[in-house]
Amino acid sequence: MMDNARDQASGTPHVVIVGGGIAGLAAAFFLRDEPVRVTLLEGAPRIGGSLAVSEVAGVAVDEGAEGLYARRPKTKRLIAAAGLGDRLVPASTTATAIWTRGGLRPLPDRQFMGVPADMEELAASGVLSGQGVARARREADLPATGRDGDVSVAAYVAGRFGQEVVDRLVDPFLNDACAGRAADLSFEAMLTPLAVASGKHASLTGAARSMLPPPGAGEASPPGLATLTGGLGTLPPVLADAVLAASPGSAVRTGTEVRELARTEHGWRLTAGPAADPEHITADAVILAVPAGPAGDLLAGAGATAAAAGLAEIPYAGVAIITLAYPRTASGNGQGGRGPAGRRLCGYRVPAVDGRMVRAVTFSSVKWPHLAGPGGEVEIVRCQAGGFGAEELLRRDDADLAALAASEFAEATGEAGAPVASRVTRWDGALPQYTVGHPDRVRRIRASVAALPGLAVCGAAYDGVGVGNCMATASKAADQVLAFLRKK
Repeated sequence: MMDNARDQASGTPHVVIVGGGIAGLAAAFFLRDEPVRVTLLEGAPRIGGSLAVSEVAGVAVDEGAEGLYARRPKTKRLIAAAGLGDRLVPASTTATAIWTRGGLRPLPDRQFMGVPADMEELAASGVLSGQGVARARREADLPATGRDGDVSVAAYVAGRFGQEVVDRLVDPFLNDACAGRAADLSFEAMLTPLAVASGKHASLTGAARSMLPPPGAGEASPPGLATLTGGLGTLPPVLADAVLAASPGSAVRTGTEVRELARTEHGWRLTAGPAADPEHITADAVILAVPAGPAGDLLAGAGATAAAAGLAEIPYAGVAIITLAYPRTASGNGQGGRGPAGRRLCGYRVPAVDGRMVRAVTFSSVKWPHLAGPGGEVEIVRCQAGGFGAEELLRRDDADLAALAASEFAEATGEAGAPVASRVTRWDGALPQYTVGHPDRVRRIRASVAALPGLAVCGAAYDGVGVGNCMATASKAADQVLAFLRKK
């Protein structure tokens, strides 16, 4: 079967988007009012990728990504244009603790991406040992550290502050962000603002301090972290419906895996479906919004060998999200989301060096109060386990994972009750790892793709794993194919 690239009656250009996660859906949404016909092809039975929602104890709770930074301009515009502005709700708190050295200890306020900016506050937090604090205090007196190219987060930060800062502050931050390890991840790609600031300051303490408001200036402005009532998992169908409503000739198809991509005299040809009964789809332009592996396979067949080689260098990590529901009357949730000194918390992180299964916990119904249920009768707790190098945990059965998560949660918070419901969601190979050299790798990939007219890429593999980052790459990809089509 062959699908014509341009609509035979109108001559409307045809754009095919491969991948129906948030990046592919956002790219389609950004194209909805343009003079193009869009076909989105998703190999899985549903759209949305890591955005999915289902009920736990009668409450709709996200299974994957649960928040986004609503102050990001492209994110804000997309949410408003989708008619969801009134469903956007901010986090009630973003204060976080570290469960380490025998207790829940406050994450210092004056830190940036885990890098401390105030040694007195760091010492008072109790997160580090006395020896670790003493080593960290020396950082401000060290000569500036030059970088000849990219280095790992662990190598750079440990060289400045000592290993304890990496183990108990920075590594837990990175695990929370992308399920990665400081020893593997790129300083330039993962701590980009600090990497830039470090070139302007003699110390990394000073660089971190420059990213924060001055002491005594009051609390920093809210970070803009937000979600949608009903869950972020409700966003994908809204975007798909908007695309179909704006362009009746467009289509969103699931269960359609694209196996080959080839350049033709007039555009592109995609081959989908089983080898025994292939479907050929022609397009004027193509956006690849799939993970690095499948994107690399398609680009290799299209002649973008440098891009394919670069994508093959991006590993992925898998995590399990264990969602627990407690009755409000029984649950402590860290004393109702209260941490050290009665501080209201949205959750806590657990350093890998402490050997726990769960590496991050969110008090979801504290962070997002609407998740407490219609009568506020439940507490929802979200636990993240696994991560790069620990994917064997994903092989355990649901009951085992839920029991271990509840046990560790009880130990950390003093929770005496048992959960009334649980849900385990496995995201195997879902989170790209920005290993050392990632910025140059992405530049090579994009240069290779740019050499093929009418082709663009977007998604979590490039400029950030967050929902907003994916939306931003989708906007860039949509602009690229539009610019090409206008010249064609």
